[in-house]
Amino acid sequence: MKKELSIPEAPLGSTGKTIPLVGFGTAQFPFGAATEVVKESVVHAIEVGYRHFDTAAIYQSEQPLGEAIAEALRLGLIKSRNELFITSKLWLGHAHRQLVLPALQTSLKNLGLEYIDLYLIHFPGSLKPRTGFPFNKEDIVPLDYEAVWEAMEECQNLGLTKSIGVSNFACKKLERLLATAKIPPAVNQVELNPVWQQKKLRDLCEKKGIHITAYSPLGAKGTRWGTNRVMECQVLKEIANARGKSVAQVSLRWAYQQEVSLVVKSFNKERMKENLDIFDWELSAEELQKIEQIPQYRGSRAEVHVSEDGPYKSLEDLWDGEI
Repeated sequence: MKKELSIPEAPLGSTGKTIPLVGFGTAQFPFGAATEVVKESVVHAIEVGYRHFDTAAIYQSEQPLGEAIAEALRLGLIKSRNELFITSKLWLGHAHRQLVLPALQTSLKNLGLEYIDLYLIHFPGSLKPRTGFPFNKEDIVPLDYEAVWEAMEECQNLGLTKSIGVSNFACKKLERLLATAKIPPAVNQVELNPVWQQKKLRDLCEKKGIHITAYSPLGAKGTRWGTNRVMECQVLKEIANARGKSVAQVSLRWAYQQEVSLVVKSFNKERMKENLDIFDWELSAEELQKIEQIPQYRGSRAEVHVSEDGPYKSLEDLWDGEI
C-alpha cells in the first residue's frame, strides 16, 4: 500500500543523515499501560505516512513499537526497515559509562532491530545505577558528561545507532558537553511550542549545527507535566479560526516554520492525519509576529530532579536560568 504523503526531511548536522520533520511519539501514561494501543497506533501511523517514531527505554513502548514495525513490514506498508527513522533514549539509571552500551543493546532487543537512527541521553542527569522510574531524591547523582558521552560515541562507532544526541539540555549543559565531545550531538530534543519558544537555545543550536526536535509541540495535555496552555491559547485560536485550521495544526505549522522537527502523539486516527496536514499552507509574517508575542511558560519543569543534596539545587540550576 502506498503511503499517503511524503514528509519533508532535514539534514542532521554534518552526519550526512536526514530526519523526518514530523515524527510520532509513543509515550503513554502511565508508562507501559497500553502496549496493544501503542502497537495498533504505530501500524496506523505508518499507513498514513509517519516515518519517524520516537521511543525511550523508560516509556516501555520499545517492544510494541518493534512489533508494529514487524507488522507493517508483513502487511507491505513499508518495504524495508530502512524507510523508518527510529529514536530511542538512554534512561538516567543507565547514564554511566559502563551501562550505556548494554542499555542500547537492550533497547535494540526490545525493538527487534539491528540499529536505531538516533540515540539520545534522555536528560542532563543521572541516577544510581539501574534506578528506574519513579525515583527518590537520594537516587540522584551527577552526570559524568565526558564518560557517558564517550560511551554514546562508541555506540555510534559500532554502528548500533546512526547518530547520537541529547534531550532536555539547556545552553550551559550543551556547551559543557561540546567542550569534550569528539562527535558533536546531532540533535537536542526539547520542549518547544508557541508558549515555550526557546529562542536562546535555538540560536545556540543553530550556531553549533545541532538540529532541534520539539517534543510537546501541543503542550502535552494529559501527561504529568503537560498543560492546556497551547490548546487554549487565544492567539492560536484566533489564527486557527481565521484559517479554517485546528489550533493543533497552527501550532505544528509554527514549529515547522521554525525549521525544527517535531514529535507529536495522538492515538486518534483522525487527529493523526490532521497533524500531518501542515505542509501545503503557511503562516504569514503577521501571524508569526502575533505568535512571537505569546507569554512564555515552561511546561516540563522536572522539579523531581531538584534536590538540596543533588547536582541541581534549584530550577534555575537545572535549566540554566531559562524558566
